[in-house]
Order: sequence, then structure tokens, then C-alpha cells
Amino acid sequence: MSPTTPWWRSAVIYQVYIRSFADGNGDGVGDIAGIRSRLPYLKSLGVDAIWINPWYKSPMADHGYDVADFREIDPLFGCLAEAERLIEEAHEHGIRVIPDIVPNHTSDQHAWFRAALAAGPGSPERERYVFRPGRGSDGAQPPNDWVSCFGGPAWTRLPDGEWYLHLFAPEQPDLNWEHPEVRAEFESVLRFWFSRGVDGFRIDVAHGLIKHPELPDLPPRQDAADGQRPRHVEHPHWDRDEVHEIYRSWRKVADEFPGDRCFVAEAWADTPERLAAYVRRDGLHTAFNFDFLMSTWDAKELRTVIDNSLAMLGSVGAPATWVLSNHDVVRHVSRYGRQSPARRWVANETYRAEGPVDLGLGTRRARAAALLMLALPGGAYVYQGEELGLPEVEDLPESVLQDPIWERSGHTERGRDGCRVPIPWSGRTAPYGFSPADATGAPWLPQPADWADRGVAAQSGDESSMLELYRTALRLRRAHPALGDGTLTWLDAPEGVLALRRDPGLVCVLNLSDEPYPLPGHTAVLLTSGPVEGGVLGTDQAAWLAV
Repeated sequence: MSPTTPWWRSAVIYQVYIRSFADGNGDGVGDIAGIRSRLPYLKSLGVDAIWINPWYKSPMADHGYDVADFREIDPLFGCLAEAERLIEEAHEHGIRVIPDIVPNHTSDQHAWFRAALAAGPGSPERERYVFRPGRGSDGAQPPNDWVSCFGGPAWTRLPDGEWYLHLFAPEQPDLNWEHPEVRAEFESVLRFWFSRGVDGFRIDVAHGLIKHPELPDLPPRQDAADGQRPRHVEHPHWDRDEVHEIYRSWRKVADEFPGDRCFVAEAWADTPERLAAYVRRDGLHTAFNFDFLMSTWDAKELRTVIDNSLAMLGSVGAPATWVLSNHDVVRHVSRYGRQSPARRWVANETYRAEGPVDLGLGTRRARAAALLMLALPGGAYVYQGEELGLPEVEDLPESVLQDPIWERSGHTERGRDGCRVPIPWSGRTAPYGFSPADATGAPWLPQPADWADRGVAAQSGDESSMLELYRTALRLRRAHPALGDGTLTWLDAPEGVLALRRDPGLVCVLNLSDEPYPLPGHTAVLLTSGPVEGGVLGTDQAAWLAV
């Protein structure tokens, strides 16, 4: 890659779910002090940047995604001065910092929303949010049939009779992005953090900011047929064309600052073409590739997703970003540890775990998937604990569940806590080094009793461990001229096998078939996801070859 190519086109970015990464002050909740203490680990892992989930002042109704003040750090995590020191120290380690930003909604404790409640119907203060009268003769029915992503209606009625919109929890009122004050405020927030040295932002719910002005009812559901995605249908509040005007303005703000500042969009779109619209040359820089994350363990489907992603994003000059897990989905060791579902897991649909999990199978597939992901053109995201091979914690007691989905669904959906359990670092018993020895609080979610061998200390130096596989892969990825941004060429391979070439001189082979596959011609084996005997790649194995 040319030295002048922006860093984000090839970056491996490590997602820090701050509550669960490292607890510096011993209260059982991860914090900025914990992140600072683990910067040497992140450097040794070989990542280029960290994305930090929201650290802003918040009542924590949705673990920080309900922001009360975008310019203050929540005391649970530290203070603004600590955040500034983290940014500086991360840069000293060669690691860039990308905070989350949450533009779709605020907390109901945000000064704007409190002012809106106090001002009453018809006031200028309410115009910053989406307030409407109800339907029916007495206004007792919600303004439309929209539903919350966390379950239940997307509207809450106030004592004065008006309703306000919240596509997530009632504590997260949606902003009105047609209001100029909303747009100006967020551009100011971007400048506030860019001036403190952050290198970019991950944009939460990037596809949700603009609502149809008439707030119509939802269109009829378009079910996928034969495992394929449904056709795109204009939606009253998701992925509306007008949202791109906002991001063109944000791009101009980022371009005011030196150093290739960047944005990554959490944008759920019906088609690769719709996703590509977010990353046109005058828009955002990158967007998460959820099609790759949601793919089943199937060679044909994976190749189709890779081809479509590269074609559509390449058509607008944007790199692909590949991701296997994050804080909102079941960890992929557990997803891959079950038989592939007959139908594709689609956006906005809860992943259903069917049947017992085979963690041995899931781990083999996860190791192979990591080599595929890190060999593909573009950038990649690693969710904390992924490099340790952590599975989903599926047996958390109901008494400890904290995700708002659990309550909003009437205890029918367990929510996302299972992928958010604090990660293990060292020791044989909980908290496994997550908190200091003199901690006063237990980890905010309990850790499994069998995680001792999954910790960083236990895996370090063990060449067969998931951690050392990631360290080696990231070291090779940084050093090898074929890896990172660029193009790929598919090689001929039997059904169930993916073989791709990255120039100059690297081939990645992934065997998803039931039969062993003889490695193609090569000059050296650079890395394999598991033992390869007699030059034959077993089922659910991957290899990087020098050619």
C-alpha cells in the first residue's frame, strides 16, 4: 500500500465495549483507566485503532447509548481529562481512537428533552424531537404503528396528551433531524472531539436519522424468499435518501482536521447498492459489512457476499470492512458452533439459537473465518474477546440480565448481555484480572467458571491458542504487501472450497466442504488455522500460502 493511502482503507480496528474490557478502579465496571492500562496489550495484538462504545454522560438506560451530554464523560468511566490522556497515550502506542457517536436520539435526561417536556405542546423546544398528537377522537392511540427495536410501541404518551417517538427505549427520544439546531449541534460535537485528537467516529444507527415527514404506518413486511434478501422497499424511518445530505456535511467537518479523520457507519441497508450510497466520495468513509457477519457457514454464500460487497463499494471508491461479531450479536464461536440455519439471518431479526452448541466446531470455524476475514481486501473489525475465542454466555441467570430488550420484550428475548460479559485476562477464578485484586465490586455481569484457560495470560505463548493465531495473522497482515486494501482474484477450487489470491504472492484457502482438500501449489505455508498434515487442508480449516 502506498504511504499516502489513508490508514482507514486497511485498518484492523478493535472494538472496546468499555464496560467489559478492563476495570481500572475496582468497581466491577470497565473504564478509561482500564483501557489505558491495556494499551500495551492492544499494541502487542497488532491493531491499528480502537473503537470505543459510548463513554458520554448517561443515565445508562441502554448502557450509554442514551446520551445526556455529548461533551462530558460519564463518571462511571472517568472524566474528560482521562479521555484526553487516553487519546494521547494511544497515539504514542501507534493506535488511533474512534469513539461512538449516537445521533439518532438522546437520553430523556438530556437538557434539550427536559426543556421540551417543560415547555409543552407547540413549543420551539419540542421541535428538536418528534412530538405528535395521538390518533383517535381523544388522541389515545399512538400517531402510527411504528415499533421499538427493543420491543413494544415506538411512542410514549405524556401527561399533556402528546406522544414522542423513540425507536429504541422510551428513555431514548428520537431527534428531529430536519431541525437546523440539531444539525448544527452535532457538527459542533464532532469538532469538539476532533479538536481533542480523536481519529474518527463510529456512527450509531446511521441509517435511522431521517423520518418520512408524514410519519405513515409501516409498509407490509417483505419476507425473504428461498433464503434471499427481500427487494428494497422505501421505509418511513430506515435508510431514507435524505440522510446522505447530513453525512455530506459531516464529511466536510472531518476534512477540516488533519490526519485522515474518518467515519464508519452502522447502516443496515437492504442491498449492497443501498449501503454503497453511504460511502460515496463526498460522504462517509466506511460502513460495516453486516452481510458478511450474517452469512451462514456456506462457501457459495460467502463468496456471493464478498463479490457483491467489493463490487458495490468499489463502484464508489470505498473499501470494504469485514466483521464477524460485535456487541449486538451472538458471538460467532457460538453461531458457528451450530448447524448452519436453512435460512439466512436477516437484519432486524433476532438470531435464534437452535439446538446444542458444539464449541469445538465453532472454534475451528472461527479460526478459519478469522483468516478469511483478515485476507480480504479492505479493513476489518475485531470485537474484544474474539481474539480469545470467547463463546456467547448463554446461561446467564435471568436475575442478572440488564439489556433493555429483556424488559421491553416482556422477558421473551434475553437480549445482548451474553456477548457483553467482561473478558478474562489472568488468574484461575473470576474476575480473571478484569478488575484489580483489591476490587470492591464484582464484575457487572458474572463470568463463567470455565474461562480460566481463555484468558490472555493463559493463551499468551501457546502457539495453538486463538490469541496467538490472531497475533500472528495481524503481524503478517501488517507486513505482507498483498494484504489490506486492494483487489482479489478467485482461483479454481471444488465446491465448498474458497481459494483467493492477493497480489503480490499470497493465496488464502478455506475448506468448508466435508472432504479434505490438497493445498494448491505454494512456496511456503505462512499460517494455518489448525494442524495441516501431508499438505491436506481438513474440513473447516484455512491457510495462507506464499506463491
